Amino acid sequence: MSRAAKPGDAQFYARTGPHNVSTLAQLIGAVLAGPDKSITGVAPLQSAGPGDVSFLDNRRYADLLEATKAGAVIIHPDFQARVPAGCTAIMTPEPYLGWAKISAHFHPPSQSRATIHQSSIVDGSAKIDPSIEIGAGTVIGARVEIGAGSVIGPLVVIEDGVVIGKNCRIHAHVTISHAILGNQVVIYPGARIGQDGFGFAITKTGFVPVPQLGRVMIGDGAEIGANTTIDRGSAQDTVIGPGVHIDNLVQIAHNVNIGSHTVIVAQVGISGSTTIGPQVMIGGQAGLVGHLNIGQGARIGAQSGVMADVAAGDHVMGTPAQSSKAFFREVAILRKLVRVWRTVLNSEPKIED
Repeated sequence: MSRAAKPGDAQFYARTGPHNVSTLAQLIGAVLAGPDKSITGVAPLQSAGPGDVSFLDNRRYADLLEATKAGAVIIHPDFQARVPAGCTAIMTPEPYLGWAKISAHFHPPSQSRATIHQSSIVDGSAKIDPSIEIGAGTVIGARVEIGAGSVIGPLVVIEDGVVIGKNCRIHAHVTISHAILGNQVVIYPGARIGQDGFGFAITKTGFVPVPQLGRVMIGDGAEIGANTTIDRGSAQDTVIGPGVHIDNLVQIAHNVNIGSHTVIVAQVGISGSTTIGPQVMIGGQAGLVGHLNIGQGARIGAQSGVMADVAAGDHVMGTPAQSSKAFFREVAILRKLVRVWRTVLNSEPKIED
């Protein structure tokens, strides 16, 4: 069955509005150029209609701006001259940020319905704010605390003693143990939080498990992606700082400490007791050995193998990881060597039988 290409299908997403363009501009602190009008939704440049607001953040798509049928468009002031007649320009130095805020204004996160499904199991000692929502088949253990406005999805298991703050979203099939979550934390489906860390004492006859006696501490506004796993600490806590965004399928080992507003892309693995500063960016499939220090604002490229500390602000790539400048210099040298080898090979005289 075919459906319109516009985002925000009412079958899946809540919608507010209509909203005046002047209201949207005020929301993001933008300047208007063009008439005020009523807007009913958001859409990409190529599919937007007169009732939609769209955006341009990449000059590669400026041709789409000139052809758009959108009623309003969020742009950098440099593109005002390319806005078609009849389309109101919402001008801001950060169009993509403006798009994010306006999209969320039209399609806010779903609110708690203040219901507890009859198939859920809630221990009598749990402190559950009456405003929260608990989905079908969910299990809430003893002494659990859940703050106002939180939504706990279906088939979630929250084990004894866990604390969850206000306005959190815990999606389906999540398990949480030995953890304390701040406010507005989002955990996506299938994530595993607080299980034993991978710690053993090695003997001549085998491995002896080391008790994992720490917790997982997750700061306000953090987001944990689907099927990500975060082990609890051994003798100290595993810490996920405020505003950290972790993608799907990430493994975080025991005692890792991640600073605020760090971004970790899918399939990253971080070994135990590594400390990561604030505002770090780690590309997909990167691997970090244990007991490292990654400085504030560092950048780690995709598929990097990080085996040594990374200083604040450094950008590293490759395996073993090195500075991005050195990495690209070596790639360039290898390409030149290949060209030379091909030239020599083609210039050698051929021997006839």
